[in-house]
Amino acid sequence: MTMTDKVYPAAKQAAANGSTAGPNPAFPATKGQLYGATRPAYRPTPNRKRSRRGCFCACCLWTTIVILTLIFLAAVAGIVVYLLYRPHRPDFDVTGLKISSLNLTAGNQLATNINLNITARNPNKKAVFTYNPIAISVTTEKDGIAVGNGVIPSFVHGTKNTTVLKASITSTGQNYQLDDVAAGKLKSDLKGKNGVALKLKLDTKVKAKLGALKSPKVMIRVTCDGIRAMVPSGKKATTGSVSNAKCKLNSSKNKNLVLCHHRLFGVSFMVPCHLS
Repeated sequence: MTMTDKVYPAAKQAAANGSTAGPNPAFPATKGQLYGATRPAYRPTPNRKRSRRGCFCACCLWTTIVILTLIFLAAVAGIVVYLLYRPHRPDFDVTGLKISSLNLTAGNQLATNINLNITARNPNKKAVFTYNPIAISVTTEKDGIAVGNGVIPSFVHGTKNTTVLKASITSTGQNYQLDDVAAGKLKSDLKGKNGVALKLKLDTKVKAKLGALKSPKVMIRVTCDGIRAMVPSGKKATTGSVSNAKCKLNSSKNKNLVLCHHRLFGVSFMVPCHLS
């Protein structure tokens, strides 16, 4: 290097580092210079929550459609059943009452022995009723004093059938140990010339079968009043008066409604069967 050559500081620094200076970088810097040329391109991930939410909404929609369709089919089936069968409620009447004993013993203990006949009629041509055992309770009509109870065994009531049900009404247990007030009222009723007015309650469960349709068991109560029992004066039993007896059937939910079990297209559901 001659004396006329000039050495610049930048050249000296580059020579000291053992490298040569390259071209000056562009200004402003490019995206490749800022983030690196090898950085992978950004690809947004799909929103999975939206797809799941859409599937859930679709399931809810189809479930609602299926439920509404089944309800519509059940209503149509109920109308068809009513038009085809026109089911009626069974009828009950008290047709016989014989009193062997009905008096108060020492200590106000009630002694009752009554034979009861109840006639049940099924007016339907295609409806069959199946009854559980029927619990019978007898009270005085005026004061509601318990007189006795009994049970009628379970039975099947066929179409267009009339069945006579027999029961023995007796008084046993502490329920028939009357207090002084109840005993005084009952003694007054027993001394009446027309006898003592009685009220009957029959409680049971019944299910109906109308062709291929079957209903679940429904709790029913039959209430009968207008019955008069004559107290026997000796060992001979007396006959009670049942000419004015009237019985009324009530169900626990709807007295005119029975739900029938039906299958349509492999699906089980309940069909309302109205009993007029």
